[in-house]
Amino acid sequence: MIGYIHYEAPEEEQNFSTLLEMLNSMEVREDDESFKNPVDMLFDELEEKDPDHFAVRQYKKYKLAAGKTAKSILVSCGARLAPFDIRELREITAYDELELDTIGDRKTALFLIMSDTDSTFNFLISMIYTQLFNLLCEKADDVYGGRLPVHVRCLIDEMANIGQIPNLEKLMATIRSREISAMLVLQAKSQLKAIYKDNADTIIGNCDSQIFLGGSEKTTLKDLNEALGKETIDMYNTGESRGSQQSYNMNYQKLGHDLMSLDQLAVMDGSKCIVQVRGVRPFFSDKYDLTQHPNYHLTSDYDKKNWFDVEKYLKRRLVLHPDDTYQVIKV
Repeated sequence: MIGYIHYEAPEEEQNFSTLLEMLNSMEVREDDESFKNPVDMLFDELEEKDPDHFAVRQYKKYKLAAGKTAKSILVSCGARLAPFDIRELREITAYDELELDTIGDRKTALFLIMSDTDSTFNFLISMIYTQLFNLLCEKADDVYGGRLPVHVRCLIDEMANIGQIPNLEKLMATIRSREISAMLVLQAKSQLKAIYKDNADTIIGNCDSQIFLGGSEKTTLKDLNEALGKETIDMYNTGESRGSQQSYNMNYQKLGHDLMSLDQLAVMDGSKCIVQVRGVRPFFSDKYDLTQHPNYHLTSDYDKKNWFDVEKYLKRRLVLHPDDTYQVIKV
């Protein structure tokens, strides 16, 4: 059905609302295998016009199912697509206003704001990221000779709470060459491993820079402890025995010691951080003081009047005034 909508439907109908309408029109009668619903008739017409059409060939595979099986398929499909039945979600997916393929052409800021406690709509963010990376990589290769003119940086905060981005382990390795980068913000590395399983190490390995801001999760601390390596320390052992014949001895050794042990990392000062950059030894640094930034006075932390009210911005109701002139169009 998506194939039919993509290739045959007019542009304004290429959306999930059309898909749901088609699903709702697919009546199946177990006692009458020859019954034709409106969608069957659509595909019959398309088959007459183009028997080798992609959508027709796929639909034929579905029609091989018996009536009871076909009904089960439709029920499962309807349940999976249930969120798209919400009116607000139908409006969001009715037409394209994001223009994701233009983000690498000029300086653009796109904010994807969602709940970090309710995972109901996580799939939307995953879909946007998947489309964003695919579209930008294609445009970089086809239009700009492999590199976008404006670097696209994705700041993915609370990454563990937005759901899984498909094929992220492959994308992290390929998007860098197209002037696209992703900054993954996590509470602990174990969160990444819980979502991406064995691919978590591949994702981390494709990050050229890592910043540890503090934490107490053992997996993160152990990985960082190994990455920091060891330092050389001098150890002196002295001994003295007293008696009829007093003796004295001294032993000198050079030993390896963890640069920072697990307990030192766990209680690291909140104003410090550890920065790892590819090709450079890790270094201990002060965190940047946000209040010293030249634009700090524009933030809501400085003055609550600077708070951006999303609801107020999205409110589109017109306020009518007695002296205003309007052209009324009846639709």
